[in-house]
Amino acid sequence: MEFRVCSVLSLFIIFFLISPRARSEDSGSVFFIDGTGHQFLRERSPDHEVEKPSLLLQEVGAAVSILLGFSPSSSLSAAGSSKLDEILVPNPFKRPRAVLLLEVNGIDDRQIAQYNEMFSNAFRSTHILGSDKVDIQFRDEDDVSVLLLDEPSKDCTEKEISAFASMMGGSYASNTQEPLNGVLTIPLANGAMVNLHMSKKSEREYVVALLSLVRNVERAIQMHDDLSQSTRNPAELLMGCFSGIKALQEQDGAESIVQDGVELLLVTLTKILGSLQEAYKGQIVGVIYSHSRTTQELSKTLDFVFSSHNAARLLAEDKALNVSLAEVVFVRRTLAWVTGLILLISTLIGICYLLNMPLTRDTLLYSNVKLD
Repeated sequence: MEFRVCSVLSLFIIFFLISPRARSEDSGSVFFIDGTGHQFLRERSPDHEVEKPSLLLQEVGAAVSILLGFSPSSSLSAAGSSKLDEILVPNPFKRPRAVLLLEVNGIDDRQIAQYNEMFSNAFRSTHILGSDKVDIQFRDEDDVSVLLLDEPSKDCTEKEISAFASMMGGSYASNTQEPLNGVLTIPLANGAMVNLHMSKKSEREYVVALLSLVRNVERAIQMHDDLSQSTRNPAELLMGCFSGIKALQEQDGAESIVQDGVELLLVTLTKILGSLQEAYKGQIVGVIYSHSRTTQELSKTLDFVFSSHNAARLLAEDKALNVSLAEVVFVRRTLAWVTGLILLISTLIGICYLLNMPLTRDTLLYSNVKLD
């Protein structure tokens, strides 16, 4: 009896130790959405849905670097290069130099592909391995312009909510007695309607996060217009992390509202990508990385960093010499006079030798034309 109990406990301990590792290895899916009219990604094979190749987070970051027109990290393995070759067009002169990199927390891969046609037709890679944070490295701040899409926003106005509702084909019924406590109604792709009550904390946080994302994308489009009129031509990275689904998951009985929130987010992302494609004239690729974990379990996994320049090596005194300024001036003047005298004496000796040189053919000056 004791042996059976010990065996069961041992198996339970082994399973407990292994299961977190297994969960950390599979950390979501990534969707590559090509530009309109410009093929920056390879055509998908008919077996793509069956293959569903796995990628490392480092390889996702390397793909973003390549799309921006930069060389990937030197730590990229040969196997990783082969995987990226199956996704990206090999022509180095055909890069969009603009990428929308958005990390979405709390969404399962099946939820995205099931409810949205654009994502279901995108180049999808499941089983993203690795849970450690990955930094996309850039050499110079002048080479790439980075705009963060997850800048915090305290709140929103009813005017912004109404404008967002109109953009999505919905409506906003404001509360005349209590401002910002109305009901936002948005139609979904399947014909259903989702009602978000601003009076509920979780739904309000979700709407604020969604409006912040839209607002930051509009700011990115304005920045792109400014850069297109300037002499600079940097690559553009629009980068952010959306965590609004986490707020809905904390609500009691949140299954239905979370599903509606996921569908509304996907419809909003479709609108956002359409606006970006129009503003960038198709010269932009969307990279959406989704995973079911929340920010409470894991912070933002994809970030960027600028590598510092190699500072010029300058000669400097290791230790200060205990000498006066007059002594330093005396030594320098002495070296200058001695060097000048040596050059003067050498010049005079050279002139004397030239003046007294015999004028015969059998000299070094005429050795090349010596006949006998």
